[in-house]
This record gives sequence, structure tokens and C-alpha cells, in this order.
Amino acid sequence: MNLTQSTVEENVEKEVDNFHKLMNDAWDYLTGADLWFSVGKGMLQIILILVLSLMVIRISRKVVDRLFKKRDKGPLRITERRENTLKKLIKNVIAYVVYFIALLMILDGVFGLEIGALIAGAGVAGLAIGFGAQNLVRDIISGFFIIFEDQFSVGDYVGVAGIEGTVEEIGLRTTKVLSWTGEMHILPNGNVTQVINYSVHNGLAIVDINVPYESSVDDAERLINEVAVTLPDKYDFVVGTPEIIGVQNLEASHFVIRVIAETLPGFQWAAERNIRRDMQHYLYRSGIEIPSPRIVMYSRDQKQELLDYSQRKQFHDSSSNRTGYPDLESHGEQSPQREGDE
Repeated sequence: MNLTQSTVEENVEKEVDNFHKLMNDAWDYLTGADLWFSVGKGMLQIILILVLSLMVIRISRKVVDRLFKKRDKGPLRITERRENTLKKLIKNVIAYVVYFIALLMILDGVFGLEIGALIAGAGVAGLAIGFGAQNLVRDIISGFFIIFEDQFSVGDYVGVAGIEGTVEEIGLRTTKVLSWTGEMHILPNGNVTQVINYSVHNGLAIVDINVPYESSVDDAERLINEVAVTLPDKYDFVVGTPEIIGVQNLEASHFVIRVIAETLPGFQWAAERNIRRDMQHYLYRSGIEIPSPRIVMYSRDQKQELLDYSQRKQFHDSSSNRTGYPDLESHGEQSPQREGDE
């Protein structure tokens, strides 16, 4: 019994001594100069790699801008829309490549990881993830074809996926569209199935002008033409003199004259507002007022009087229509005798 108890006590003392030794070694390692020298060296390496990466990205962006400026003077020229798109895309690709290389340098040079084995494992993992990330692959392929086919470019006003706005950025995976009310919409390129591009060809402004029936069509069209000839000089986005199509519709209190005007791409809505304002102002100054709905009102006392008058008028009209008809007597009716027939 005593032997067993002494053995347990010896084992406990050994475990306690080992624990104290382990804690002392850990403390010496944490407070030692070698650890903090290695940490400081690693931090300096990481900072240096990041600073160099940012410098490379900034220099590459300036080089890209300069290359596109020199390209404007060369034989091969591209539109400003496509130039802005390609510049942003190239800058983003360069940034992704530099950040990836910086990450590999940090893992290899600072943490001492085997890059070859890491890349091999990443390839196998990427193959497995690729089957589950089909949407990502679809977005990248769609983004490539959007840029390659020049479906739209940075600065275009487009309608896509139920959203209208100005294209701010086109990437390989997403497209950023800024709506006119200020919201930034980020769309995966795989969702871009149908695009309406308002910035490729000239637009068409359609303006309907309401004219009251008291005014004649000829006078209204003459006044509208007087305003139309002044619009191309007044507004740079109006291409050519607006054209009168004719009377578009007949309403209860007015008729509608439709005017169309060709505009620069994306300016059709601004042209509609300005043309409508100028023409309405000129018509009003020329004596053609804005049409308004008409309502006939009568008092309760006048109701019976109006009904009696309406009935008498209908009877008089029917009697006048039957006077002088040759076939009335054949139907058993006699036509009223006129004065002097006797």
C-alpha cells in the first residue's frame, strides 16, 4: 500500500515538473528575441510586398492610360465607349493578377508554405468547386462575350434585367449600373439575357400637343412649325427640324397633334421635355389656350323646364321629317296640309 502511494506521488511530481518546464519553455519562447525578430521580419516582408503590389498596380494603370492615349494617334482607333470599357477591364485584370502573386509571395516567403503542393491542392479543389459553381462560370463567360461583342460599354444608358441606368463598370463577373435616381445596381453577367442600349443610335422624341377645338388645325400647325425651326439652333441634342406627323387623336375637349424630332443618343427624353415646354409656351402666347374639360351644370328648378324643352324639340324635329313624304298616305297617314293647299 505504501509502495503504491509513493509511486503515485512520484508520478504526480513528475507531471508537475514537466508542466512547469513546459510553461517556462513557452514563456522563454514568447519573451525571447528570436520570436519577435521573426515576427517583425515577417511583418516587414508583408508590408513591403503589399507596398510593392500597390506601386505596381498604380504604375500599370498609368501605363494603360498612356497606351490608350497613344493609340488615338495610331491607324487603329476605337470608340470612346469601348476605350473606357477596355481600360477599366485591363486595370481590373492587372490588379487581380498582382494581388494573387502577392498572396503567393506572402505564403511562400513569410509563412514558408509549399506553393507547389498548395497550387496542386487548389487545382483539385477548384475542379470540385467548379461543378458546384456553374453560375460563376456562366457569369465569366457571359462577361467575356459582352465585352467581345461590344453589347454595351461604360457610359452607355441601357435597360437590362428590368433596370435602366448608366453603365459604370463592366467586369468579367459583374456589371455595375447606376440608375438616374442614384442607386447602384450590381448585376451578375449571367443575368444579362436581354439588353436595350439607348446610346448606340440616335433617339426619337415623340411629343403630343393638345389643342382645343376652338382653334383650327391649320393655325396650330403653323405656330408649331414656327417654333420647330428654332429648336436645332437652341438645343444641341436636337438633330434637324422637328416634324409634324398630324392629328394623332380626337379627345372630348381637344385634338392631339403629334410632333417627332431626331435627337442624339440618350437625349430623347430631354428633347421631349424641352420641345413640349417651348411649343406650349408659344401657343399660349399666340392665343391658343390650354384645353380643359367642359362641364354643363343646371339647377334643380331648371330640370323640368329643360326636359319639356327637349321633348318639344324632339316632337318638332320628328314632325318636320315627316312633312312632304309621298308614301305617308299609303301607310294610312295623312301629311299635314300646308297653307294655300285648299
